[in-house]
Amino acid sequence: MRVYCVQADLEWENKEANFLTVRSLLDGENIQPESLIILPETFSTGFSMNLQVTAKQEPGQTETFLSRLAKDKKCWVTGGLVEPNKTGDKGVNRSVTFSPLGERIGSYAKIHPASIYEEEKFHDSGNKVEVFSLNEFEACPLICYDLRFPELFRIGMKQGANLFIVIACWPKIRIGHWVSLLRARAIENQAYVVGVNRIGSDPNMEFGGNSLIIAPKGETLLNAGESECVLSSDIDSDLVFQWRDEFPALQDFRPDLIHLKNSHQKRTPML
Repeated sequence: MRVYCVQADLEWENKEANFLTVRSLLDGENIQPESLIILPETFSTGFSMNLQVTAKQEPGQTETFLSRLAKDKKCWVTGGLVEPNKTGDKGVNRSVTFSPLGERIGSYAKIHPASIYEEEKFHDSGNKVEVFSLNEFEACPLICYDLRFPELFRIGMKQGANLFIVIACWPKIRIGHWVSLLRARAIENQAYVVGVNRIGSDPNMEFGGNSLIIAPKGETLLNAGESECVLSSDIDSDLVFQWRDEFPALQDFRPDLIHLKNSHQKRTPML
C-alpha cells in the first residue's frame, strides 16, 4: 500500500483556506487509488482551543471534506478535527478515517490531551484504543501527545495493529523527541509507524514538521524535513510478519508485569 503524508502550513482558525491547501498539495501528486492519505491533527483549524471556531458545524463540515476527498482520490483518508462533546461544554480532539467510498470506517478520540497547553480544559479525554482494517493492514490511530505513552501502542499491538498512524501538531522546540519516539514505537512493536506533523506557526508556537514513515525494524524510510510537501512511500504488511517471525520479541511480552504491586517499602528513618 502507498502512503501519502500531507505536511502542510495550516492557517489559524480558517477551515476553508486549509481545505484549499490540502487539495492543492494533493492535486499536485499522482495519487494511486487505494492508497492512504494522512493529514495532521486538527488540520482544518490548527491547534486552537477556540471551540467557537473549531467545533462549529462539526463534525459535519470537516468530515464532509474528508469524505469527498476520499471519494475523489479513491483512497483511504485520515485527518484530525475537533467536534463538540455530548454535553456541548467541551470539544473532542479526534482522528477519523474514511474509505475510498467516502464512508467513515475509523474514529479515535485523543486519550492524552496535552496538559502543558491546558488542552484538558477544552477537550475531553478519550478512553479507548481503536484498531481497524485498512487494506492489508490493521491500523491504530493516535494523536500527538499520545506518542509519549508507549502503553497505548502496546495495547494497539495486542489488538492486532501492525500500522500506527500518529497525527500531530508537534512543536519545533521538541522535534527531536518526536523523531526519537516515533522510531522507538516502531522498534518496540515491530510495526510501521507513520507520523504526520504540520509546519509553520500560530499565535502560540512554531511547528517542526519532520513527518516520518518508519519501517518495523526502526529504519526511517522517508523524512519530510521542514518544508510544505506530500511525502509518499510504499509499505508492505508482509515485512511486518516476516520481521516478527525472524525476531519474535513480542512473544516474550509479559502483560502480567503491568499489574505487579510496588515492592518498594518506606524505610524507617534512623533516629
